[in-house]
Amino acid sequence: MAINLSKGQKVSLNKGVKLALVGLGWDTNRYSGGYDFDLDASAFLLGANGKVRKDEDFVFYGNLQDPSGAVTHTGDSLSGGSGGDDETLFIDFTKVPADVEKIAITVTIYEAQERRQNFGQVSNAYVRVARRAGEQDTVGIEELRYDLGEDFSIETALVVCEIYRSGGDWRFNAVGAGYQGGLYALCKNYGVNV
Repeated sequence: MAINLSKGQKVSLNKGVKLALVGLGWDTNRYSGGYDFDLDASAFLLGANGKVRKDEDFVFYGNLQDPSGAVTHTGDSLSGGSGGDDETLFIDFTKVPADVEKIAITVTIYEAQERRQNFGQVSNAYVRVARRAGEQDTVGIEELRYDLGEDFSIETALVVCEIYRSGGDWRFNAVGAGYQGGLYALCKNYGVNV
């Protein structure tokens, strides 16, 4: 049975999880701005200094895999709201480079400023981590889940969670922190050259 987490909670991942699926989902509230919502999941592989080691450690719709093959983005969903995971990342913990201390999982709104959109117009957002039985398993068995509250009114980027090393184990931190400035602000924060 999956563990449901609240903002700020940290929990160790099951030691048996070598291949993980990180699924992110959301719905949009009624919105009549004339544009669809396009939310994008991303992952930043971070060193001990909290920054990417190189720009290719930023995994998103324009770079679907980091050089080590540890984190893979399955592709951009342009509309979301499918009722299940809207975007998915795969993590192979056996391939994560030794000098990567943390993987930050984020969601941003594409062209949020131009479209006058923010996370106050998004509901039912969640992240879940599932254990995959093998490379062909695209569903997995859910290990933990974090349902984000709807307390974001002007933010255009969210750090949803962090998966980080603690000793020899991997842990999950339910962050739920909002930022203004969209993907650009997150890239600058994590040291990606933009």
